[in-house]
Amino acid sequence: RIWNAETGAPIGDPLQGHTHPVSSVAFSPGGKRIVSGSSDKMVRIWNAETGAPIGDPLQGHTDRVLSVAFSPDGQKIVSGSLDETVRIWNAGTGTPIGDPLRGHTDPVWSVAFSPDGKKIVSSSPDKTVRIWNAESG
Repeated sequence: RIWNAETGAPIGDPLQGHTHPVSSVAFSPGGKRIVSGSSDKMVRIWNAETGAPIGDPLQGHTDRVLSVAFSPDGQKIVSGSLDETVRIWNAGTGTPIGDPLRGHTDPVWSVAFSPDGKKIVSSSPDKTVRIWNAESG
């Protein structure tokens, strides 16, 4: 659901589309889109003003999606999952960029882009933080 930060009032109806609990959400840099990750193994993109889904769900993870983030330029999305992978997506087309990034030996709990968008950082209960090249993995 989207809320007015000044009044605390809900804006419109809850966003409908995931079939299981949603674990992570993030705004695009310009605030016009929202990305969400869910226990249904999918990543979805939403219009932040209307709440309408944008395109089809981004599918590829084989287990719950735990964390999502937009790149600083809004052109990419990164997701981390219980399947121990990090995935990079084209935010405009919803297609995966490259192969899943593997290295963690436990679920990927958190993902984020560097301020310049050239790197991705991920964390896991495997006691590691990994830094990835956002272009090549």
